[in-house]
Amino acid sequence: MSGPAPRRRATGTVSSPVSRRVLVDDRFVLLVEAAVPDLDLAGWLAGRREKLLRDLDQFGAVFFRGFEVRTPDDFSHAARAVSPDLLGYLERAAPRHEVADRVFTSTEFNAEQWIPLHHEMSYSHNWPSYLYFWCAQPATGSGGATPLASERVITPLIPADVRELFLRSGVCYVRNYGPHLDLPWQEAFQTTDRAEVEAYCHASATEFTWLGSDGLRTRARRQAVATHPRTGETVWFNHAHLFHVSNMPAEVSGALLREYGPDGLPRNAYLGDGQPIPDEVVAGLRELYREHAVSVPWQRGDVLVVDNFLATHGREPFSGDRQILVAMSDLYVNRSVL
Repeated sequence: MSGPAPRRRATGTVSSPVSRRVLVDDRFVLLVEAAVPDLDLAGWLAGRREKLLRDLDQFGAVFFRGFEVRTPDDFSHAARAVSPDLLGYLERAAPRHEVADRVFTSTEFNAEQWIPLHHEMSYSHNWPSYLYFWCAQPATGSGGATPLASERVITPLIPADVRELFLRSGVCYVRNYGPHLDLPWQEAFQTTDRAEVEAYCHASATEFTWLGSDGLRTRARRQAVATHPRTGETVWFNHAHLFHVSNMPAEVSGALLREYGPDGLPRNAYLGDGQPIPDEVVAGLRELYREHAVSVPWQRGDVLVVDNFLATHGREPFSGDRQILVAMSDLYVNRSVL
């Protein structure tokens, strides 16, 4: 019995193995489609890192469609063709599972829940510069796209008084970890050793308090904006609108506040000086991202590469089965707040 046909790798014998077009106003999201069958994405990307980074500098995100990416390992090889050293995932904010070496499931929140657009790990002192998404299974029912928004559009639209408010003090994140609140600290920090957690907190200028037999509270002041290391652009870059208590359903936040008080919430965001952020401010930010979001419905095998500075991503609610895998690369360390 003969085996499967070998995959076709990009070679000099094919003059134009891909087509390219920009999806939004010639400025945002580049779609690169394979123009020949069985084109292996890892093979095509090999040696093209700088070209891809220039495309990301210009367009913020690149969709690869029609390439042969069949398995998590195929996806891993494609991402590693761009950045050989993929990142782990410490200081987690959502449950995930690692399905291949440094390839993770996307955020495992309720399928009915809209995940607001955000920059990956902008609540931390370090974050990935580039994100890779692979569609193993588009939603079998409805919805499930990964909307994107250009920070070049969003940042100038943020009201001047809001920008000034955040720029003066930054953002303070308070998180509580425990077996009955959000994530256990052992999962968030990927260790069962308290000393390792304490060392991470010291190194990242994060205040911490151990609570009871198995609880942990952290408090960290972080940036409101970030400067792109390649283009020099300064963009809005924080998790205030996502971690703020108002992002939870009112009945959930009300129950948690009655049970644990404001300091005991699983997560919350304040101004850097500890003052509350008005609900309407973060609601306005969430709406601004949604208003300018671009949704490209997933097709099986799609790979999306996102510049984590220039674009935000989220998740639409969906029905049926859906599996999107994620990898990250090129760690950026923000030393200005340490």
